[in-house]
Amino acid sequence: MSAKAKDPDQTGAHDGQADALDAYVIKDPEAFARNLARMIEAAGHAAANWVAPRERGETHDTISEPAAEMAKTFSKVTEYWLSDPQRAIEAQTRLFSGYMNIWANSIKRMGDPSIAEAVSTDPRDKRFADEDWKDNAFFSFLKQAYLVTSNWASELVDEAEGLDPHTKHKAQFYMRQFTSALSPSNFMVSNPEIFKETVATNGANLVRGMEMLADDIKSGKGEVRLRQADYSKFEIGKNLATTPGKVIARSDLVEVIQYAPTTDTVLKRPLLICPPWINKFYILDLNPDKSFIRWAVGQGHTVFVMSWVNPDERHATMDWNAYVEDGLFFALDAVRQATGETRVNAIGYCVGGTLLAAALALMARNGDERIATATLFTTQVDFTHAGDLKVFVDDEQLEALEARMKRSGYLDGSKMATAFNMLRAGDLIWPYVVNNYMKGKDPLPFDLLYWNADSTRMAAANHIFYLRNCYHENNLARGMMRLSGKRINLGDVTVPVYNLATREDHIAPALSVFEGSKLFGGAVTYVLGGSGHIAGVVNPPHRNKYQFWSGPKVEGTFAEWLEKAEMTQGSWWPHWDGWIREHDDAEVKARKPGIGRKKPLADAPGDYVRVRV
Repeated sequence: MSAKAKDPDQTGAHDGQADALDAYVIKDPEAFARNLARMIEAAGHAAANWVAPRERGETHDTISEPAAEMAKTFSKVTEYWLSDPQRAIEAQTRLFSGYMNIWANSIKRMGDPSIAEAVSTDPRDKRFADEDWKDNAFFSFLKQAYLVTSNWASELVDEAEGLDPHTKHKAQFYMRQFTSALSPSNFMVSNPEIFKETVATNGANLVRGMEMLADDIKSGKGEVRLRQADYSKFEIGKNLATTPGKVIARSDLVEVIQYAPTTDTVLKRPLLICPPWINKFYILDLNPDKSFIRWAVGQGHTVFVMSWVNPDERHATMDWNAYVEDGLFFALDAVRQATGETRVNAIGYCVGGTLLAAALALMARNGDERIATATLFTTQVDFTHAGDLKVFVDDEQLEALEARMKRSGYLDGSKMATAFNMLRAGDLIWPYVVNNYMKGKDPLPFDLLYWNADSTRMAAANHIFYLRNCYHENNLARGMMRLSGKRINLGDVTVPVYNLATREDHIAPALSVFEGSKLFGGAVTYVLGGSGHIAGVVNPPHRNKYQFWSGPKVEGTFAEWLEKAEMTQGSWWPHWDGWIREHDDAEVKARKPGIGRKKPLADAPGDYVRVRV
């Protein structure tokens, strides 16, 4: 009797399965054991770096406050579901049904791998890109169970009735953080990529990852300062912020930089940029290829930029009055002395734009006409639709923050950086946790992420003034904010305003910027750029990336405006330059820094921008 011939397709399938399983088998147990011992040793160093600053009193734990806030918020959601036993049973049944559906589907797929998974995965979700998330029965089941659970938990929050809007907003935000943190992609034993990397290196990746964690805790002085890029490849003034210029004025709050011209003639009206103090100004001068400042100089603008100080305890009592008088108005005086011009075009970016808008209202009340046109980049003046940052702002949290800042006179820059990273934790936190501490790989050099990590402190009085008057009480929009002892109203601002929003902005949502445009008393040109808060602004024309929408008047709803708007492919920068010239295109001979009454104090980018925390 002859032996039965094997099906070649079946043999190939078995060989493929064997190869796939082989990737999960330790080849050198002795080397693996040695590396586990080294990893434990490195973990001890990480723990020591965490404990030491606390023993010396150099750092204080702040995790209890947000943890308590999260627990209190979730308890209100729980109360809603448990208040009705029938409702609670239905919710539990829905979750159980989801699990059973995955189980039944998984059994079928074991016999026929061509059957689709019960729970589809968003193809844009980079967490589950590895093929084993779909092809390996264990990881597929784990992934689907996580997706069912996280979606179910999010729905519990969304469907919880009776919660006030702020509490529901907080619960939705916390739930996103919670489910994002518990993703199986974030753990070695439940992530096939990390598991296979661990097997392939006999655990050397875990050793390197724990060493990196120890280093990051040490550099963060007891907190994890998550590295998002290889920072060693960058230096301010060498390959970042390199546009030639001079510091022509300096106050306790700001350095004023004038950039060298590259054209024979320039627009008569100088251009003054007021950047945010939450970040450093060189996002607008990141490198020659992406520099808005260098581009504006090349278009014939005499560009001045305010470089804010990185505040310390000396600046504790400086609020918005100081930032207007000793910051913006000081810079306006410096521009006048350097050029002889009494009127300027002004740009404000993010919170720098909010400060500029408030200052314009004060100037209108005082009859101060030094600013002829105002451009706002991703700036909010009405905080009704301000997005997820509102989660951190209510009476209790503000009181706790104020008490914490009184100890040092400022908020440490890492706290603000963490808050901003949490808005996009799936992009800015967990991928780096996995790459750095589990795969043990160094992040790549990336200038934008270097800038993102180059955080600044927040002066106590200034930060509290901003949070209370804007995010919490919305006083600027309501005409209730007071500067220099006077109530200010944006309706008094009649200078032309170019108001740029970006479509995917998670910090200054496009809807929020649109609604804020309605508060000004003069003509507002609302423009919607593609991409987000940074990439939508830093979008040089030669790259021909994204698009922008423009045209209709600011009226009606945002959806109605967008339906009528005309889309233009590429950067909005030339559109803005044309808008500036429509209001005044007179030209004069190019002005060199130091020629006027303001003698240079230092080369650009100055001293303040180099101070790190």
